[in-house]
Amino acid sequence: MESAYKEKELLQRASAGDEAAFAALFRLYRHKLYGFLLRATGSPETTEDVIQDVFLKLWKDRENLLHIEQFGGYVYRMAQNRVINSLKRMAKETLILEELGKAQVQAVSSAEEQLSEKEAQHHLHTALDKLTPKQKLVFTLSREQGLKHDEIAAFLNISPSTVNNHMIEALRQLRQQLTASPEACTLLLFMLVFLP
Repeated sequence: MESAYKEKELLQRASAGDEAAFAALFRLYRHKLYGFLLRATGSPETTEDVIQDVFLKLWKDRENLLHIEQFGGYVYRMAQNRVINSLKRMAKETLILEELGKAQVQAVSSAEEQLSEKEAQHHLHTALDKLTPKQKLVFTLSREQGLKHDEIAAFLNISPSTVNNHMIEALRQLRQQLTASPEACTLLLFMLVFLP
């Protein structure tokens, strides 16, 4: 009963903008959430990202903290929803990549008449050399080694969202470079997977 009273007091103070009270709430729930989320995601990096995301959202909407009856249940539901959305997004990305991979195979065979694969590889490597070392490494691990974003994140000791950001930026730059070269554009645009 005393802990519930203390939590209610922390919620009241945090809703008024008391950072120390909010930090106390964070410490109270961080480890509980960590174990729960790690079992769900299997990834320490994703788990940390979700926890930060949940508490950032709570802080942004801190004036509503007073209206939450069961804070523990509320935080768990928030975390669970974010994990589900993250898994759905990853599944959708995987499906898109599979479909684009099939399209890539068809496009390469139909474009062979316009440009040899050797020339395409040359243009691709020239474009890759203009990326930052981290972007090039992330792109190579993903597209040439076939690693997933979580595997790349674990290998490079960075978060999956950082991997995703590097990949998006690499693909954006490659798109710009390759569209500037009309003779390589046809085949190379199909060789690369461009994210929206």
